[in-house]
Amino acid sequence: MNFADVVERVKKCCDDRDWDRFHDPKSLACDIAIESAEVLEHFRFLSAEESIELLQNPQKRAQVEAELADIVFGLARFAQLYKIDLGQAVLKKITEIESKYPVDKAKGSNKKYNELETQ
Repeated sequence: MNFADVVERVKKCCDDRDWDRFHDPKSLACDIAIESAEVLEHFRFLSAEESIELLQNPQKRAQVEAELADIVFGLARFAQLYKIDLGQAVLKKITEIESKYPVDKAKGSNKKYNELETQ
């Protein structure tokens, strides 16, 4: 299933339930942030290794997947209602990242763009 199909299914799900009145930009932004925090809850206080191990547990993995799906649902609904082309937005962001983080300076580094060595 491609992302356009996902967005259409989200639209139908919400239309069938008459949820437009609850999906203003602020409410959807709050939903995305809250669901993102719920993903983080699964990994809080874990080391990097422990967080990878957590995803090996089928029950815990399913819980994380459900939270990620909630985030995508919120993103899809926001984009659908407010005419945002997420594909184009992501491509634009990649172009910005490529400009700020040239491979020859950023490869293997987690430094912010303004901390990378200039040559």
